[in-house]
Amino acid sequence: MDAFFLKVIPLILAFFFGVFIKQVKLMQKEDAGIILKLVLTATLPALTLLSILKIELKPDLLFLPFTAQVVVFSIYGIAWWVGKKLKLPQTTFGAFLVGCMIMNTGFSLPFFQAKFEMEGFARASLFDIGNSFLIFTFVYYNAIKYGDNGHSGKIDWVKFAKLPPLWGLLIGLILRAINWQVPELGINFLNLVGQPTSPLIMIALGLVFEPRLKRLGAVLTAIFIRMGIGLFLGWLLCLIFGIEGMTRTIIIASSSTPIGFNTLIFSNLENMDREFAASMVSISILIALGYLPLIIWLFS
Repeated sequence: MDAFFLKVIPLILAFFFGVFIKQVKLMQKEDAGIILKLVLTATLPALTLLSILKIELKPDLLFLPFTAQVVVFSIYGIAWWVGKKLKLPQTTFGAFLVGCMIMNTGFSLPFFQAKFEMEGFARASLFDIGNSFLIFTFVYYNAIKYGDNGHSGKIDWVKFAKLPPLWGLLIGLILRAINWQVPELGINFLNLVGQPTSPLIMIALGLVFEPRLKRLGAVLTAIFIRMGIGLFLGWLLCLIFGIEGMTRTIIIASSSTPIGFNTLIFSNLENMDREFAASMVSISILIALGYLPLIIWLFS
């Protein structure tokens, strides 16, 4: 079997496992909140820190985080305008906006590693620095704004300082800046804690997944903005700045990745429309199984 699917299929099986254990009543939809809280406070920060420590930084690759941020801010403007035209309820609009902005670059890493080996993995991880920084700052700000706190008109900025994945990102960058080598024991610990992130999120996604999708038109619109318009923006940036080769493929494919898992995490954390968020994430992932390998092949 192709190396792509050997790494992706277990994640999809974890999603259906979540659906199964809910159907046989071993767990309930509400249990997904506990799983996602564990991810946000423990496994995701460890994985974020570990990914920063493993990146081989090169001067000519510093453009990658910048392109990710241009894509996110461009998508924000488009998604905000379209979401207002759809006249969605506030919590659904928040999930729509957040989902359009969050690129699931973690989903794409096994594809890049299978195609370009560790060099592709490193470049894609560097692109993800720009993406992750905005996810845990600007995107999370919008989750707070349109979640349960939105009705008061006040944003609790302290939540930024308390967000564990942001601390993982900052600590990783500081350690790289001072060139401090983390002991092997520390690396092994981060790897152990961070490894369950993807399966836990997929199981939680299965728990909250509802086959009877509501607002399917809005869900498909969000997926088109994230994956279709994202693809166009990545291609346009490469054309404008004359980017070629592997870096071009990384930028275009990363810009067209499915809606990220953090959409579900933030929807749970800030009480946005969880079912709508789960529908966006799950459907976009199913589409991306065939869509993303095709994009990598076409632009390689």
